[in-house]
Amino acid sequence: MKRSQALASILTVTTVLIAIVARYTLKPWLVAGEPYFLFCVAVLFAAIAGGARQALLAAILSVVAATVLELAEPSTMFDTISVVTALVLAGGIILFAAGNAPWQRRSRQENERVAARLREGAAAAEELNLLIDGAEGYAIYMLDPGGRVTIWNEGAERLKGWSEAEIVGKDCSIFYPLDAVEAGKPSADLARARELGKFEEEDWRVRKDGSEFLAHVSITALHNEDGTLRGFGKVVRDATQQRAAERALQANASHLRSILATVPDAMVVIDEQGSILSFSTAAEKLFGYAETEVVGSNVSRLMPSPDRERHDGYLERYLVSGERRIIGIGRMVLASRRDGSTFPMELSVGEATSDKQRVFTGFIRDLSERHETEERLEELQSKLIHVARVSAMGTMASTLAHELNQPITAVANYVEAVRDLLAEGNPDDLPMITEALNDAAGEAIRAGHIVRRLRDFVARGEVEKTVENLPDLIAEAAALGLIGAKEKGVRSHFDFDAGAALVLVDKVQIQQVLINLVRNAVEAMANSPEREIWVCTRKEEDGMVRVTVADTGPGVAEHVAQQLFTAFVTTKSEGMGLGLSICRTIVEANGGRIFLEPRKGGGSQFHFTLVGADAENMNDG
Repeated sequence: MKRSQALASILTVTTVLIAIVARYTLKPWLVAGEPYFLFCVAVLFAAIAGGARQALLAAILSVVAATVLELAEPSTMFDTISVVTALVLAGGIILFAAGNAPWQRRSRQENERVAARLREGAAAAEELNLLIDGAEGYAIYMLDPGGRVTIWNEGAERLKGWSEAEIVGKDCSIFYPLDAVEAGKPSADLARARELGKFEEEDWRVRKDGSEFLAHVSITALHNEDGTLRGFGKVVRDATQQRAAERALQANASHLRSILATVPDAMVVIDEQGSILSFSTAAEKLFGYAETEVVGSNVSRLMPSPDRERHDGYLERYLVSGERRIIGIGRMVLASRRDGSTFPMELSVGEATSDKQRVFTGFIRDLSERHETEERLEELQSKLIHVARVSAMGTMASTLAHELNQPITAVANYVEAVRDLLAEGNPDDLPMITEALNDAAGEAIRAGHIVRRLRDFVARGEVEKTVENLPDLIAEAAALGLIGAKEKGVRSHFDFDAGAALVLVDKVQIQQVLINLVRNAVEAMANSPEREIWVCTRKEEDGMVRVTVADTGPGVAEHVAQQLFTAFVTTKSEGMGLGLSICRTIVEANGGRIFLEPRKGGGSQFHFTLVGADAENMNDG
């Protein structure tokens, strides 16, 4: 604004100077009073250029200049009427300029607004053209009412292959496949757009090279203000890859649904709040709910108390701390069916994050049948072990009969002797009678101990692990296992570790293992010149207790030793090969393992481990 005012002032001064020069130049031809009207011309130009303010400035300068010129060089041209007339004319010009100033100001402002709008419109048009030309994958072009191309953007050139020079003026049917052109589809599409105003569809289109692509087409009818049709605007996008991706996604989803519908394990998907998102067909069968019944509800409805009330807390704790209890680990838990019944299940939970949403997928396997099978197997195993004990006593029948026959025969002899002595009635025989009765009682007690051990060993009973004194357990088992061994020349040795006295076992079953190993050792040494057996115990570093039964027999061949604990593998001519297999089953069921090593100096040594029991901890409990 200041710059424009300065320019106007310079123009005003210049105009006045020109008037002065014109006065001197035209002086010979001017009559009285006329020179003053030259200054009115200067005032007029100043008013036009700068308004009333500049006109006033020009008038003041003109008066000063005329006065100075008259004083400096008086002339015959001075005329009072002309001077007054010139002053009035200049004043009128000033007043007119002052009255016209607001209109000029508004006109100037309007012109400035129009110029600004034109600039904005030009910028917007340029930005729109850049946006349209830069739209990747979109062809944007215009058609006239007859369907010929009038405007063609760079996106259309990229998508369809034709340049603007090649395609402008061409009929839009060039973009359609031949069969569509023969069916009249190009004109039908324009008619439809004219009728509806706008319509969209997906259909096949043709590129310049003749290749076809699936296009998403939008056609809009454009009208003038009077309603006449001006043309059509078309937006075309290549939808081939998108549709292919959607079909692949649908195929994958269908495939996944088919898998989930047939997979035997139930699957439940939940979000971070524990709400069920997905419920597989197997889950419907397992829990008794339809998917529509449970989707959106909390997964805790599938749990019995107290897990039902605690589940949300478990989930919140994991989200805050990241501490894994089930997620990514898996565990055995109880679940609740729709009818309220519970069942054991194996739960494995996976975690995934997609679209900033975290979901948890639970894979559930019903363990009811497995538990029933395990219980049945345990029962059968218990029966088998019991049968093995009875069978072992059967094979020892002759030895047991011999072992019992001795004390029973002795009792009978002592009783007969006492009877004869009593019949003689000699008082001097009373000490002898007393001694005979004491001996008879001792032999009867010995026979009773043998029968009691045999009865306890053969009795089936329930499988029960208790803390037992290992030396006492071994002594009782050896008493049965070594019956008749002394008569065969077998010497037995026992070496017990004082730190391995207590073990957590099923007493009868472990005694069965010991009896089997001891009897095998005795039988293995039948033809050996040296017949010795050792039973030892040692405390292991891991807290287990090792029991060793060693002998001086011929040992076990390496190829047999590798399968010795497999069922039906035996070194005996009349054996069935079940004894050591049952021993392995018993030892493993009691938390240990059994294995064979050759003994230095000849023979074999069988080792098996048992769970040790800490005496201090047992007392504290």
